[in-house]
Amino acid sequence: MHNLPPLTTDTIWAILNKEIDDNTVNQLVWYYLGYRYDEATQTWNNSQVSEDWRQEYPEPPNFIENRPPVVKLTRSIPPENKQLLKEKLGFKGYKIGEFSPRETRRATMANWLLGYLN
Repeated sequence: MHNLPPLTTDTIWAILNKEIDDNTVNQLVWYYLGYRYDEATQTWNNSQVSEDWRQEYPEPPNFIENRPPVVKLTRSIPPENKQLLKEKLGFKGYKIGEFSPRETRRATMANWLLGYLN
């Protein structure tokens, strides 16, 4: 997690446009949730992760591959931030028939990160 892109609106757009790989998108969310990888012990340090996340996910979950953690991430977005992609970036969403659960999860992650940024 050493070379993460900076958390900017350009990064959010790159997530939405699939210009950043899934692993890096996961790592960005992990980082801002508080997960830190300790190279020396080769283990995850979750001491900065909120208790509700730490209990359910002692190690960072794969948001792209698994529905339950992205549902939890969605529920953690405050109501006033649910439409940030549309309100702040003018993101129109993906076209019907041209998106999959992967794109939906990436959009959720982008929205959560945008909320963190604001």
